Formats: sequence, C-alpha cells, structure tokens
Amino acid sequence: MSEEYYTVAIDRFIEWLDAARAHERIDEPTAMTLATASADGRPSARTVLLKAIDYEGFVFYTNMRSRKGQQLQANARAALTFFWAPLSRQVLVEGAVQTVSDAQADAYFATRPRLSQIGAWASQQSEPLAERVDFDAQVEAVEARFGDSPIPRPPHWTGFRVRPDMIEFWHGRDGRLHDRERYYRGQAGEWAWTLLNP
Repeated sequence: MSEEYYTVAIDRFIEWLDAARAHERIDEPTAMTLATASADGRPSARTVLLKAIDYEGFVFYTNMRSRKGQQLQANARAALTFFWAPLSRQVLVEGAVQTVSDAQADAYFATRPRLSQIGAWASQQSEPLAERVDFDAQVEAVEARFGDSPIPRPPHWTGFRVRPDMIEFWHGRDGRLHDRERYYRGQAGEWAWTLLNP
C-alpha cells in the first residue's frame, strides 16, 4: 500500500493543478514558492514556475549560479508551496532535489521564447548590477553572438527536480476549520497518510 499513497498524492495534485488551470481568476496556476537554504541553514524563498510534474517529482529550471541554484547545490533539499486563493486550496511539498538530465534540460530550453533564451546567457542572475544599461548591453552582445542561429542551453542553466517525501493538501473552510491531509514517507521508507488538525 505504501507506494499507492504516493501515487494517490501525485494524482490528486495533478487534479488540483488542472482545476487551477481551468479557473478564470488564477493567472499563474503553476506559480509556486520555492524555499531553499544555504549550507549553514540560512533560508530564502522566491516564486518560480512549475514546468513539469510526474511520479518522479516536481521540475523547475534556473541558472545554477543564481542564489537558489547555489543553495540547492550546497543543500539539496527544498520546499514548495502552491496557493490557489480562489479555490481556497494550498499544497505543500518537501523533498530532496536533483538536477534533471542534460537531454531533458536541452529539450525544455529549446521551447523557451528566444528572448528568454538570450536572457539565460546574458544574466549573471542574483549578482549585483551597477546599471540597467550594463545588462541591456549584455543582451545585445548575446543577440549579436548568436544572430539568427538556434541558441543552445548555457552550461550553467538547468532544471531541478524535487522528489517528494511529503505532500500536504490544505483546503480552506469557514472559521479556519480547514481540512489538512498529509502524505509522507516514514523513517522506514514507507509512504503513509494522515489527517492533521487545522
């Protein structure tokens, strides 16, 4: 029954994500807060977009030199929060993180708008920037470098997959008497399920 709990959790997340995608008042249904921590445990969080979900985990992409990229390399665990206010639904995910394959990163990078591909080369993400014109000049330099040719994925840009060991579903109710259900991997590696107090 252990792995069935995990399958149920992923299937349920996909159902909730589909409902969010269909809702006219939710502009970015794949937006999620990504929390990471440095090697010494200093946390940080930001919003990124979910780019893939399957039974292997939750995938997003970033510059490896960015703050989150460096933290994930130093401390390969992360937490995700999806919040769909019009549906009164929230999903929390925690787990270990690993990079996606080069082939998967290449395939996704090829689908990005050209300007986003250029930005991936031009940006020294998270580094101080003296003036905006300096970054604009980098963008122009990258445009000149590649011309009309296809733009390959930068070696410092890839995807990360969060492999869950906990998925919690939160459904808001009146008076803050919320429904909370947690699917989690126990110490023996077996997946389990429990209700939680609001």
